[in-house]
Formats: sequence, C-alpha cells, structure tokens
Amino acid sequence: VQLVESGGGSVQAGGSLRLSCAASGYTSNSYCMGWFRQAPGKEREGIAAISTSGGDPFYADFVKGRFALSRDNAKNTVYLQMNDLQPEDTAMYYCAADATCYTDVAKLALKLSRRDFGYWGQGTQVTVS
Repeated sequence: VQLVESGGGSVQAGGSLRLSCAASGYTSNSYCMGWFRQAPGKEREGIAAISTSGGDPFYADFVKGRFALSRDNAKNTVYLQMNDLQPEDTAMYYCAADATCYTDVAKLALKLSRRDFGYWGQGTQVTVS
C-alpha cells in the first residue's frame, strides 16, 4: 500500500489549504484513512479519520469547525480541507491507512488516539505565519 500526500505549503494566519492523500495497492474497498500531524518536539497527534465504507468522519476537538475530511472512493483519495489556519497548526501532516476500520465514531476516535494505522505517507509540510 502506498500513500502520497500533496497540498501542503505556507500560508498566512486565517488562510486555507487542502491536503490530498492518494492511496494505491489496497485490494479491499473498505479501509480506514486518517490524518495526523507532528510539530517539532511534539508527539504525532490524530486529526481526523474516516472509513471508506461509509459513516461519519471523526475529528479531534482542536480542529472541529475548521477542518473537514472528505473522500472520493473512485479516486482512492481522501482530502483534508483546512480553514482558518493558525500558527499553532504548523506541522508536518501525515496521511495514514489501515485495513481495519469502523463506521462507529467512538471506535474511530480510539483508533486515531492509538495511532493504530499500518501504512503511512511521507508527510507534507504546512507552515502558518
């Protein structure tokens, strides 16, 4: 399984970016995709996750109302729309995928908090000034 992120860059506070993550190599139509970020000197933290088989996405509290996750199953791509970006959002952003997934939001939240994803992309840098 390969994950390729794109869409990172530098923006001013209040600006927006849309990250994309294209997945290839999956033999199943149902899997989990998530977004994480890691700032220098900090642990990697989960942002959002979604099952490709349906159900609502889960968002971490610190991005609710600002970030939106969507998927295009035909393209095997997940998007993270990030609005009202702030300097504290500066980090390397990673896409992740896993064959085990849930449509239950509470189970998605637990999976995200445990970073329970088997495949990771290389990351894309987001810098907000």
